[in-house]
Amino acid sequence: MHPVTPFRRAWAPIAIAIGAVVRDLDQAQRWFSGLSTGHALLGLAVVIPAAAAYGFLSWWFRWFAVTDTELRIRSGLVFRRTAHIRLDRLQAVDVTQPLLARFAGVAKLKLDVLGAADKDELAFLGERQARALRAELLARAAGIAPESAREAGEAPVRQLVRVDPRTLAVSVLLLTGVWAGLVAAVAAPLVVWALSDSVWAAVATAAPCLGAVWAASAGRYVKEYDWTVGESPDGLRLDHGLLDREHETVPPGRVQTVRIVEPLLWRRRGWARVELDVAGSKNGLLLPVADRGTAERVIARVLPGVDAGAVAAAAVRVPRRARWCAPVWWRGHAFTADGPVFASRWGLLNRTLALVPHAKVQSVRLVQGPWERRHGLAEVHVDTGANKTVTARLRYEDEARAAVEAQADRSRTGRHEALPDRWLTGR
Repeated sequence: MHPVTPFRRAWAPIAIAIGAVVRDLDQAQRWFSGLSTGHALLGLAVVIPAAAAYGFLSWWFRWFAVTDTELRIRSGLVFRRTAHIRLDRLQAVDVTQPLLARFAGVAKLKLDVLGAADKDELAFLGERQARALRAELLARAAGIAPESAREAGEAPVRQLVRVDPRTLAVSVLLLTGVWAGLVAAVAAPLVVWALSDSVWAAVATAAPCLGAVWAASAGRYVKEYDWTVGESPDGLRLDHGLLDREHETVPPGRVQTVRIVEPLLWRRRGWARVELDVAGSKNGLLLPVADRGTAERVIARVLPGVDAGAVAAAAVRVPRRARWCAPVWWRGHAFTADGPVFASRWGLLNRTLALVPHAKVQSVRLVQGPWERRHGLAEVHVDTGANKTVTARLRYEDEARAAVEAQADRSRTGRHEALPDRWLTGR
């Protein structure tokens, strides 16, 4: 690994010491009050070298190797761990640069592996080394011979869309959840203060509320800043981040569900957000904000042959009797499966349209509660390879049963006609 890597681990002993102090502040205060200057300097002389030694040894005992069939990552100072990552199981290889890493000229690779719950990572590598290794791993995953993979280089990228920072800022300000959270962050501490007459209780209440508002507003803006979507033979490339820069890949053929989200205050401007469910990957966002036409063009690159606008227009609303099961929100539900995808829409204020390619449906089932049975209604659930479920709610019972039978046939046909899930097919 890169020589700056020891600094990544050196803080761990110091963090343990700080945690011990915070755990019992009274005892720590008494201990520090009786501590002389000489003892304090002696403590620093022990803690700092220990932290440096821990960082160095964790770096020294961590290495990786690329063989013909797998990537091996060995780590562990006391307990050794060796990860064997089969190259044909790689789903995505992302390059991430935290703020300080950008100044140091280093980056880390995050590896999405089919069947693994968490990402393995290589941190840190030199920026050029990280990009070269990423290109080599993708080439190996595509089936390129080992002797040619290193010379293949990084696949070319064609930019599809770049989100303007001002548009992103306005879109964040138009989220009703941000303003609702801000009102709660102001009102809740005042109520707690009035009831308990304790300033500290009010502060303790305000802190998580303000943290949630920050994550939904400024935190989102910082993470999604300069969002760029590019197309390359190994999938769609996503580059974004104001402080921490991330370079992610949406692998072809692994997208299980696409969701078009239209918050209430965005619809007047014709904006939408595009989210994803990807098998074997935690990358869940394709486009933070864009006009509806741009969003549909990008979706067409992820789901070839799918016209999201035509699918939305073809969706059939639920019958009027559904108002007895969902008195207000029944008007927001609609469904169609006649085209190339299973499509379900829901939401009256914040509207969401989910698109599931027929080939990606793993199972389909009919669900009917007692109140729905009373009114002759049922739900159609489809499960995808990303362990997610999309539901068409409040359909006529006969319609739902027919949809379940038809969906089984569509999924079987779709899997036979689907293109193989291979990387770099056009390289």
